[in-house]
Amino acid sequence: MSYVVDFVNVSETGLESSPVAPALAGLRANEARYFKNKYDHVFTTNPAAEVQELIDRVSGILASERDLVIESKPLEATDFVVDGVRWTYVFYESGLSINVLYALDEGGKRAVGFKLSDGMEVPTELASTFKFARQKSKLAGTIRGSYFVIRGEH
Repeated sequence: MSYVVDFVNVSETGLESSPVAPALAGLRANEARYFKNKYDHVFTTNPAAEVQELIDRVSGILASERDLVIESKPLEATDFVVDGVRWTYVFYESGLSINVLYALDEGGKRAVGFKLSDGMEVPTELASTFKFARQKSKLAGTIRGSYFVIRGEH
């Protein structure tokens, strides 16, 4: 069952099993606010079990581009297109959020972004490869983020 993310009344719905559930819920709400304000898009997530093809898409891109495998259990995912860009998000039990930004036009921006919820450690599989910049958020506390550019076709 899909969940419309509310960025006014932040809820842990769907994220309860995370040890950093309040921070992960804030991170998810922060993303929802961004898309509502910038694109007037309502950010809706689905339980990972219902959208396995999205989890597989993100996992496939990580594996083929950087030989990465995320160890944490995926909890929720979403996929949508705004302004000619396909966005796929996966929220993991550890507090990690991964988004794939993939421009549909040839030559457009394509990247994978990582965001770490406040209070979580950098996952071992990302620690040696990525540096994380800090960003403050009223909804999510301190978010640490990093990214890489997608080189292949997916």
